[in-house]
Amino acid sequence: MKPFSDPQAVTRYAEGPPRLVPGFADLQRMVMLLLAERAPDDAQVLVLGAGGGLEIKAFAEAKAGWSFDGVDPSAAMIDLAKTTLGPLAARTQLHHGFIDSAPDGPFDAATCILTLHFVEREERLRTLREVRRRLKPGAPFAVAHFSFPQGSGERDLWLARYAAFAIASGVEPSQAENARAAIAAQLPILAPEDDEQLLRDAGFSGVDLFYAGFAFRGWVAYA
Repeated sequence: MKPFSDPQAVTRYAEGPPRLVPGFADLQRMVMLLLAERAPDDAQVLVLGAGGGLEIKAFAEAKAGWSFDGVDPSAAMIDLAKTTLGPLAARTQLHHGFIDSAPDGPFDAATCILTLHFVEREERLRTLREVRRRLKPGAPFAVAHFSFPQGSGERDLWLARYAAFAIASGVEPSQAENARAAIAAQLPILAPEDDEQLLRDAGFSGVDLFYAGFAFRGWVAYA
C-alpha cells in the first residue's frame, strides 16, 4: 500500500483516522496520559510515523512543555504535519526517513501510532529495538495499530468488521471494500499475542494492553 505518496490521499489524510479507527481522539488522549505518568513536564518525545501531525498536535496542545522529534518516510506527509501543527511546529523537529533517521536521544517517551502494521515482522522487531535504544531507562512507549487474531476465518472476519465500522462512519461502501481488500492483500498484520511478544523481544517490560477497538489494539511498555 502506498497511500502516502498519493497527493489526494495525503490531502484527505486528516479525515481518515477518525472515521476508520474507533475512538481515535480518545486513543490519542489515552496515549498522552500514559506518557505523562512518567514523562517530565519538559519531556522530549519521539514520535515514529509522525506524518500528518495529528498525534503531535494533540500531545502539544495538552502538554505545553513537551518537545517532539517526529519521523516519517513520506515527505508529503511531513509537509502535511507542518501545516497541521502551525505554530506548534516550533516545538517539533521533523525527520524524513525511518527509525534510523531519528536522533539518538535519549528520549523521555515515544509513540508509534497506526504505523507498525505497514512493517514486516523482522523489520518491526528491529524498529522496536531501535526505539528502545533511544529511550531513557523506564521511559514509556505507546504503540497502536491493526492487530487481531489470525486463525482460520478470523482475519476475514475482523477485516469485515473494520469495513463495517468505516461504512457506519460515513465511508462509501465501495471505498471501504477497496480498503479492506488492499489491507488483506498487503499489510503484514500480526495476532495480538505476537505483537506483545515482539515488544518483549525488543527489550521492553511491563507490556500492557490499554486499547482495543475492533481491528486495532494498543499497548504501553517501558524501556
